[in-house]
Amino acid sequence: MQIGVDGLKIPESAKRGPLASLDHGRELGIAGLFFRTVLQMSPTLDRGELRAIRQHADELGMYIETGLGKVNPYANPETPELRAVGDGDIVLGCRRIMEACAAIDCRELWTATASYKPAFKGRWAYDRFRTDVTWLEQLDATARFLKKLAPIARDLGIHLNLETHEEITSFELVRLVEGVGPDVTGIVFDTGNVLQRIEHPVWAARRVAPYVRQSHVKDALIAHTEGGLMYQMRPCGTGVVDFHGLLPIVAAANPTLHLSIENDESLEDRPRARSRMRIEIDNPDFLAGHPDLTEEEKAAYLDMVAAYEQRIANGEVPSFDEYAAQPYGYAETVKYIQDSAAHLRMVCETHNLPLEPAPAPVAA
Repeated sequence: MQIGVDGLKIPESAKRGPLASLDHGRELGIAGLFFRTVLQMSPTLDRGELRAIRQHADELGMYIETGLGKVNPYANPETPELRAVGDGDIVLGCRRIMEACAAIDCRELWTATASYKPAFKGRWAYDRFRTDVTWLEQLDATARFLKKLAPIARDLGIHLNLETHEEITSFELVRLVEGVGPDVTGIVFDTGNVLQRIEHPVWAARRVAPYVRQSHVKDALIAHTEGGLMYQMRPCGTGVVDFHGLLPIVAAANPTLHLSIENDESLEDRPRARSRMRIEIDNPDFLAGHPDLTEEEKAAYLDMVAAYEQRIANGEVPSFDEYAAQPYGYAETVKYIQDSAAHLRMVCETHNLPLEPAPAPVAA
C-alpha cells in the first residue's frame, strides 16, 4: 500500500496542472495522485499529454490513478463531457476514455452513480430520493449500462470501480459488482461517504473489502443537530472513522491498495460557504430509503456518534462551528493532507500493514 492524495483537491491543482501537481505531491511527501477522471489529466484525451504525465509520475516514483466518470444514465446529462468525447455517442466516449487509460496502463478506473447537490437540503440533496425516477430504477439502469461497457473493459483488462458515493449504499454496490461481474467491476471505498448512508465505516469495510480496488480515504465529524445529524469533513484521525479497525480489513483483502486521501478543498481554490450537510436520521421517509440498514448497525453507528460527541464536550476536538470558523487556505490544506497521511502511516505501522515508503520529499 501507498498513501496518496486526490489529484483535483490537492491545493492549487487547477493553477499547477497535472505535471506540476505531481511535483507538488512529491514535495509534500505523497506517494501518488488520484485524478478522478482521465479528462482532468487531458480534456481532449491527448495521448502525448497523457504519456507525459505517466512518464513524469514514473520518474518521480509516484503512482497515478484515474477514472471514467458517472455511469448512471439518469445522471449522465450532468456530465456531458462523456458524451462529447464520443461525438454524441456516450458508449463510444466511454470506450475512448478506457482505451486512453489502458494506453498509459491505468486499468483501475473510478466511476460513480450520481452527484451530491449542495443547493438542496437534507435528503433532497441525494439522487436516491429523486421523485421523477426511483432509486431502484436508477440502479437497474446503471447495471444495464455497465453491462454494455463490460466487454470493452474485459478486452482492455480494465476494472470499472464504483465509489461508495454519497447517494449509494455499500449493500447496493456489492450487488452491482456481483451482478455485472467482479472481473470487470470493483469498488472505490470512500471511508467517509458511507457515513451519509448511516453505515458504520468498519461494518461497511467488511462488506466491500473483497471488491475494493481503489480508495478515497477521509474522516468526518458526525454530530446531532436540528433535524438529524450533521456531517463535516475532518483530517484522518480527527473524526469518527476508526482507521485502526478499518485498514486491517481492507489491507487483508487487497495489500497493494493505494490509500488516496480526499481532503477538503482549500477555500482559496474554491471559495464557498462552509456547508452543513444534514443526515435526516430521524425522518421515517429517509430511513425507509435504506431497506438494508439493520437495527444492529444503526445502534453501532449511533454509539460511534455519541462517543465523538463526548470528545467534543471534553474539548478534545472542535465543534462544527468552531472548526468551520477556522481559516482554511493553502497552508491549512497542506496540513490537513500531511496530518491525514501521518495518521494513516501510524495505523499501518501499529498493525504491521504492508505500507511502502513514499518517495523522499524534495524542497519546494
